[in-house]
Amino acid sequence: MKSFMKEFKEFALKGNVMDMAVGIIIGAAFTAIVTSLVDDLINPIIGLFCGKDFSNLAATFFDGQVTLKYGSFIMAVINFLIVALVLFCIIKAMNKATSLKKKEEEEEEPTTKVCPFCKSEIAVDATRCPNCTSEQPAETE
Repeated sequence: MKSFMKEFKEFALKGNVMDMAVGIIIGAAFTAIVTSLVDDLINPIIGLFCGKDFSNLAATFFDGQVTLKYGSFIMAVINFLIVALVLFCIIKAMNKATSLKKKEEEEEEPTTKVCPFCKSEIAVDATRCPNCTSEQPAETE
């Protein structure tokens, strides 16, 4: 039983699990912010155009026994679209930053080359190979 608890402790305290937990907590807080945005700002604006509180729109059937709250559903869809838009923007920014970093790495000029005679790695500006002492041919571009 001690080895099981030790394994579980190692698993639970790994960096990835902790990062995931922080992400879930931040995601829950972000969801609360988006819900407030939709309920407190977007709903009233849509209500101005509809003439009533949009989130309370509903259809009742069978003498009030069944109620379809389609206004609430539409607000949930708007919540989802806002969250998806924000995530899209964040991922797009991260991808752009990653591609810029890769481009910078690709643009760096090499500092070494291979000796054509002994195939060892030497400095780009070397005129002779330090290993086989052969004179290096001039680079032409």
